[in-house]
Amino acid sequence: MALPRFETTYSVAELGREIKALLGAAFESVWVAGEVQRAKLSSAGHLYFELIEPGEKAGLAGRLDAVVWKGELGRVRRALTATGQELADGLLLRCRVTVDFYPPGGRLQLQVREVDPVFGLGELERRRRETIAALEASGLATRNRALPFPPLPLAIGLVTSAGSAAYHDFLATLAESGYAFRVAFAHAAVQGREAEREVPAALARLGELPLDCIALVRGGGSRTDLAAFDSQAIAEAVARAPLPVLTGLGHEIDQSVADLVAHTAAKTPTKAAELLVERLRGAEAALEQLRDQLARGATAPFVRARTVLDRAGRTVAAVRPRLERDAARLITAQKGLARAVPGRLATARSTLTAKGGRLERAAARRLERAAQAPRLLAHRLADRAAARLALVAARLEGHQRLLAEIGPERVLARGFSITRLADGRLLRDAAEAAAGSRLVTRLARGSVTSSVEER
Repeated sequence: MALPRFETTYSVAELGREIKALLGAAFESVWVAGEVQRAKLSSAGHLYFELIEPGEKAGLAGRLDAVVWKGELGRVRRALTATGQELADGLLLRCRVTVDFYPPGGRLQLQVREVDPVFGLGELERRRRETIAALEASGLATRNRALPFPPLPLAIGLVTSAGSAAYHDFLATLAESGYAFRVAFAHAAVQGREAEREVPAALARLGELPLDCIALVRGGGSRTDLAAFDSQAIAEAVARAPLPVLTGLGHEIDQSVADLVAHTAAKTPTKAAELLVERLRGAEAALEQLRDQLARGATAPFVRARTVLDRAGRTVAAVRPRLERDAARLITAQKGLARAVPGRLATARSTLTAKGGRLERAAARRLERAAQAPRLLAHRLADRAAARLALVAARLEGHQRLLAEIGPERVLARGFSITRLADGRLLRDAAEAAAGSRLVTRLARGSVTSSVEER
């Protein structure tokens, strides 16, 4: 009877060591490309991450664990930093690796030895150009820019990461302006794959509110940190927003695709807020200039009337000496005739008396007409000035209604309030109100006094 034949049987550890040896020999040094995810620095100084390849319908086509040992990490980071990149989530990375298998854990791992710093930039630029071309082809590249920007943007939507430096810088700049801005905030991640999903959702939520515009901001970072704003998902959401979008994405040189399709692009969150503040200051200055023009227009008719009256007075004063000279000549002529023709003295006297009477009456009528002319002119000018003042008053009333619409009293009427400390300073930060502090809150009608128990 033949004995049974047994095939070679490995122990788990033996098979693990065989796999490790085979993989190490087959993939001793190979290049692999993928997207960095879940990057984490260990307490020992090693950087662990996953290298993934996205698949269709938000799935994964592949995923491998990778590590950069502490001794290699500084050199790898310097190579990426030289091109404005950072070894973090979202980075498109091409690296030379050794494939290692760890038998006790049953885990395959890529040990990174070298990186290609140019690969990620080239891939990002390719995707960027494809996105821009797609937006232009669909007519979205200039859609948001064509929306009218309100002259008084007081109701603002804000999209950024809650509690970030960009969030605080933007709101602080608006608060310091003294204008009654109202801000509706929608949180969204501003880096990585979450940003491509959360930023469009936040823009859509704010687009349904009665706002004047939306600000999309984040702080500075590397080129890969800002890569999300080159994505087609965010760019299309900005372009399709029903309100003007103002971006402040923390870069000084390159513009993201989101900047290109937004209504207005600023370099930082603070600059974006300053643009809104300057727009209100410009409207306020224009209103002051119009007010000055109306005041000058109201006083101009009175100045012109005074000039005409002065001119009429000078005319009357000029007529009086002429009449006096005519009277003197008549007297001289009368005396001469009396001496030359004694026999006709009575006749001449009678004639001269008659002419003198006519001249005196004519002079009186002329003086009376000259005296009435300024009064008639003054009445006409006064009528014109009254009509002009009525027009100016109507315009001024319109601007006063506009001021009432944007003034703090209207804001209070909507349910907002103004709280001051006991010394009269405005309370903008809860940290300024110590326990026991006395607060005075102004409402639309009246005010209330309160005391801080704790904060």
